[in-house]
Amino acid sequence: MKLVVGLGNPGPKYAHTRHNVGFRVVDLLAKRHGVSFSPNRWQAMTARCQVDEVPCLLVKPMTYMNLSGEAVGPLARFYKVPPEAILLVYDDMDLPLGTLRMRPKGSPGGHKGVASVIQHLGTTEIPRLRIGIGRPPGGMDPAAYVLAPFSEEEEAIIAGVVENAADAVECWLTKGLEAAMNWVNARGRPPVTVTERNTEESCRERG
Repeated sequence: MKLVVGLGNPGPKYAHTRHNVGFRVVDLLAKRHGVSFSPNRWQAMTARCQVDEVPCLLVKPMTYMNLSGEAVGPLARFYKVPPEAILLVYDDMDLPLGTLRMRPKGSPGGHKGVASVIQHLGTTEIPRLRIGIGRPPGGMDPAAYVLAPFSEEEEAIIAGVVENAADAVECWLTKGLEAAMNWVNARGRPPVTVTERNTEESCRERG
């Protein structure tokens, strides 16, 4: 089994904020594969599915972002999933809006949700898919920026990027990390609109 962990904050108050794009990606994956999330004893909402016969657990920690590891750690241990079979999906201010980047490991880069997962798994060697949300304008507080909703113009970009990110996750599940990284990092430039995305060959279509 593989774990796909979207990072975010629970509740309608945060649903459309920049910090919750990870939740949006796993929500889309659940919709694509006809499964629903349900709560469990590890402070998370989870949904089990299969992508081309690869078993997968979609995860949304309900601990709030900064304590994400408190849900991910126990889930990984219960299902005996090693760190290399876990994909973290989350927002990144250091990437331009709409950029996708996939990496096999690395530091949290200031992202407290990732830092919490690293702390509870005891390693930085966790694959991750980063979704660029851009830097806050002017002197805006970064904490306020990530907890604010996207503007109408930004949302037009992010809607397509969430689709691309879901494609990337499916590529990782079915073809592995190297193939997914090659596809994502070659096509992860901003912005990618839904119309543009539909003209591009997906990783899974490449056979």
